[in-house]
Formats: sequence, C-alpha cells, structure tokens
Amino acid sequence: MAHGPDAEAPLLAKPDAAATPPPPAKRNKYPFFCAALASMTSVLMGYNVGVLSGAQIFMAEDLGVSDAQIEVLSGIINIYSLVGALLGGWTSDRLGRRLTIVVANAFFLVGPLAMAVAGGYALLMVGRFVAGVGVGYALVVAPVYAAEIAPPSSRGLLTSLPEIFINCGVMLGYVSNLAFSGLPAHLSWRLMIGVGAVPTVFLAAGVLTMPESPRWLAMKGRVADAKAVLDRTSDTPAEARQRLLEIEDVVGSTSGGGGCGGTWKEVATKAGVRRVLAVVLTLQFFQQASGIDSVVLYGPRILAMAGVTSNTLLLSLNVLFGVAKAGSILVAMALTDRVGRRPLLLVSTGGMTLALLVLGSIFVAFAGAEDDAAVAAAVSFAAIVAFVVTFSVGFGPLAWVYSSEVLPLRLRAPGAGLGTAMNRIMSGVVTMTFLSLYQAITMAGVFYLYAAIAAASFVFIYACLPETRGRSLEDMEELFHTK
Repeated sequence: MAHGPDAEAPLLAKPDAAATPPPPAKRNKYPFFCAALASMTSVLMGYNVGVLSGAQIFMAEDLGVSDAQIEVLSGIINIYSLVGALLGGWTSDRLGRRLTIVVANAFFLVGPLAMAVAGGYALLMVGRFVAGVGVGYALVVAPVYAAEIAPPSSRGLLTSLPEIFINCGVMLGYVSNLAFSGLPAHLSWRLMIGVGAVPTVFLAAGVLTMPESPRWLAMKGRVADAKAVLDRTSDTPAEARQRLLEIEDVVGSTSGGGGCGGTWKEVATKAGVRRVLAVVLTLQFFQQASGIDSVVLYGPRILAMAGVTSNTLLLSLNVLFGVAKAGSILVAMALTDRVGRRPLLLVSTGGMTLALLVLGSIFVAFAGAEDDAAVAAAVSFAAIVAFVVTFSVGFGPLAWVYSSEVLPLRLRAPGAGLGTAMNRIMSGVVTMTFLSLYQAITMAGVFYLYAAIAAASFVFIYACLPETRGRSLEDMEELFHTK
C-alpha cells in the first residue's frame, strides 16, 4: 500500500552514528486525560455493583424482599450485562467509541433511578437490567478506547484505568452505604442507589469534549481527523506519523472485508484470528473462574465461618479488602509498562494459587477447633488479602489490557464484546453458585477447586501468551499472524 511521500520520510532512516542522540521524548499527558475521562464510566459500573451490598439490608426491611430474591438481584447484573457486552462491539463500530460511552452513561442514569423509585421487586429487576446493560457497555468500550488513544509508551497504564476505577466505584458504594445508613429504611436504600445516577449527565457531557479514537476514524475513512488526534495524543510528531502509517496499512489491508460479516468470515477462515480470539476468551474465563468475585462478595461469610463473630468487625474487614484490592491495582498500573504484561500475569496467577491453597488448608486444619478460632480467623484474613492483592497486581487489570491489545483492529470492538460476555458469564456462574457449592463440597473444597483453576491459568499464560509491552497495536497483527 502506498503511503505517499511520508512513507520515505527521514524519521524511518537509520540515524547517523556520529550525531548526538536526541533526548528521550517527554510523555504526553493528554491521552491520560482522555483515557481517564472515558474510564470514569467504570466508576459508575463499580458503584452499581457494590452499593447493593449494604442497600439490600434496608431494601429487605422496607419492601420485604426475601434472601433468595436479594441473591438473585445481586448476581443477576452479571448476566444482564451480556446484553450490553454483545451490543457494545457493534455500537462501538457503528457510532464510535465516544458515543458508545455516552450510551453507557444513559443506561447508568435510567437504571438506578428506576430502582430508587421502585415499589416492588419487579421494578427493582427492571432497573437492575438497565444498569446491567450499562455494565456490559462500560466493560467493552472503556478499555478499547484507552488502548486506541494511548501511545505505546503508556498503553498498559491507560488501559488499566477502567479496572482501578471499577474498584473505586465499589468503594464509593460502600461509603454511600455508610453515609445513608442512619436514615429511615424507606429512604436510605433509595438514596444509596439513586445518587449513582447524578454523575452520569456530567460525565456524558465531558466525554463529548474528548477526541474520537483515531483508529475508528481511520476505519471510517476520516484519515485527516485521525491524524489530528494522533498529533495530540502521541509523544512526538515522528511517533504520530509512524502510528498513522501503521493504522493506514492495517485499515487498507482490510478495507474490503465487508463489514461485520467479513470480520466474522475471517474468524472462520484465518487460524491466526481464531487463535487470538481463543486467547481473549480463555483469559477472561480464567480471570473469573478462579473465584475472585466469590471472595469479594462473600468475604464476610467466609471470615464468619473462619471464626470472626462480630458483625462490625466483619464489615470493617470487608472494607479493608476493597482498599487492598484498589491499592494493588495502582502497583499494576505503575509496573505494566516497565516490566511487561507476561511477568505480572505469571506472578499474579502463581500468588493466587498459593493464597487459595492456604485458605483451603485453613478450613481443613482448624475444622471444629474452637480454641484456635482467633488464629484461624487471622490466617484466613491474611490469605484473603494475599489473594485479592495478587489478583489485583496482575490478573485483574491485565486481562483487560491484554485483551484490548491483541485483537486486530477489525475485530477489536466485537471481540472485546465477546471477551466481556465470557467474563460476565463466569462472574455470574461463580457468584450465584458459591453458597450451594461450599455446602456441597465444603469451604475447603471450594478453595482447592479455585486454586486448581488458578494454577491452570498460570500454565496457559506461560504457554500461550507472548509479551506485548512496547509494541504498537498494529504490531500485534504480525505477532499473532492475523493479517
């Protein structure tokens, strides 16, 4: 494909050995602003997931909702999110990444408001469905936009932002629970849920001020607009020009693909495309199947069975889990562009396996030992924190980072939708079966099962995932042979 005179520009020439090497490029902060604003939608997602943990207490008192209905209401949002996840790829390609984020905000506006005014279980489920669709959209579009707007030097950091913001949203849900807990029951849970709708209008307005993804613009033939965005989001003018050449090359090589039908035809006919899609789906499967949401959602119950008897202490320790989880993701954000994705993923899954083995062994070693209840509780708490921390320094954020990086441009949005659907299915399965599973095979058996899955994910990462740090998104086409 001809790229014009720029294809032979001096920036691609070999530098003169005698010349003074240029100083290292200063990182551009503008893409961080764009990715952070886009990822703010993930705060709303986390809030809608986390706030129900406390709101359900007052909801049951006010509306007489049963424990079984609460369990379904809590976990069903993961299943509902499949609608948004599967539509998110199509919407991202049709409307653009930016407008899809606005659509997600609209769902986060309507869903919580419907729940806040609900007078019965039916409308609660309707509101939860609408919010769930928003969750699916947010999980698809935020990492895709961050990956496509970021220069290679900071792509790992920026693509990790949605994960840290999800956890910030969960923590804000806990804070809202505490802030409104002193009000009468018929007001407290409605305010807890309803205040989550307030930021959506401001976020949607803010998103419209940021640029569209340059790769989406190039796919739509708006090369001049894509160039303008790359000039603003690259570390150097030379890098902007190189990124544009690479994007044009990929878009040009797939311009006859025939839209969505052509894209999925490639999945059927190209082994490289099938392989990269299988990598994304398997990575998302393992991320949730290893049990993180069971530990996060049922942490108080696990600690109660390990010997903690005070409800106040249980809830306080639950907040500490959230703090440890969110704080650990900051470590991943700081290291992913320095040490790489693969080392962090291996350390993470290895640490998760060990922590889960310890946690399972505690329930074997201290079963029925009431005199050692304090020791069992302390070790259980330490093991849960270790599991949450090791998950968050690697597997938590980097499953999304890696998935958004390795998918080829023409498959990135729909492929991210499928990966998100896999993630949400497994999250729903894990959270809605935990109670019956531990009753069937004991608490120790559950954690040994999760440990085996975490160990399998370590083997998968070691055998199948090459390093992507420092590569452009277009380089992934060569790495995975998807051209």
